[in-house]
Amino acid sequence: MPIPIIDLSQFQISNQVRRQNVVKNIYQACHEIGFMYIQNSGISPDLLEQVFSASKSFFDSPLAVKEQLAWNDEFINTGYVGLEREHLNPNQPGDLKEAFNIKNDIKINNFSSPILLTNNPVISTFYNACTELANTVLQAFALALELPEYFFTTRHNQKNHTLRLLHYPPLQTSPKPGQVRAGEHSDYGSLTLLFQHAVGGLEVQTTRKEWIAAPLIPGMVLVNTGDLMQRWTNHIFCSTKHRVMIPNDERVKKSRYSIAFFCHPNDDTEIACLESCSQRQSPIYPPILAGEYLLSRLQLTY
Repeated sequence: MPIPIIDLSQFQISNQVRRQNVVKNIYQACHEIGFMYIQNSGISPDLLEQVFSASKSFFDSPLAVKEQLAWNDEFINTGYVGLEREHLNPNQPGDLKEAFNIKNDIKINNFSSPILLTNNPVISTFYNACTELANTVLQAFALALELPEYFFTTRHNQKNHTLRLLHYPPLQTSPKPGQVRAGEHSDYGSLTLLFQHAVGGLEVQTTRKEWIAAPLIPGMVLVNTGDLMQRWTNHIFCSTKHRVMIPNDERVKKSRYSIAFFCHPNDDTEIACLESCSQRQSPIYPPILAGEYLLSRLQLTY
């Protein structure tokens, strides 16, 4: 099935029929493919371009400068991740990408980098805008699963999210066997917001195990559900594998930029099968704390 497009503005109005129709469409998207495009997200295109500009400025910096801000601790999960450092598919060579992780408002200010323009409000403004969008989607999730509207948002109120700036450099040499720009993987948290730039390459695996393109659609945000939401919902919402391939055309000579916002529950939130999701089948997973699960996945990835 193609990745559906959801007009989120119809959820944010008082018309209950239109609002419920959005909830129904989101349920279907999360159940059948785990990905959807969000239209009318509320995030300013100008703000997004400013963040992409800040990202490009950082990744254009000398390696020695970037490495002064190196990621070195899965507990903090903040800082610069160099080329081939991360193995999103642990069975394959390191990914042909570099990244910069920002954890939350406090760490944005404390983890100071003039290159990243952290003294400029653009990064924290964007982080807060993504948080607001994620909360709206979480409200729709709750209603789709017959829960109180703010069931999920109250379990995400510590802003334990990760904003990740990503750069896939032009390919200079032949890749190693099995090496791609981002290996096949599922995301770890509740949901992910993805903002893509001009150069594509993202692919999503369907339930038939076929890989389909998930291209940039101007003005839209790509949203997918993650592992913890899949555990919470007993596989009613699916955490879908995806990857970024190396283009087989002239795009291989171009940089690819994207921005991911990984929405995670509070670390002390117990992720256990929801009652409304246990009717079709018994719980698949034992309960686990959200923070413990995230830490275990990061330890495998690095």
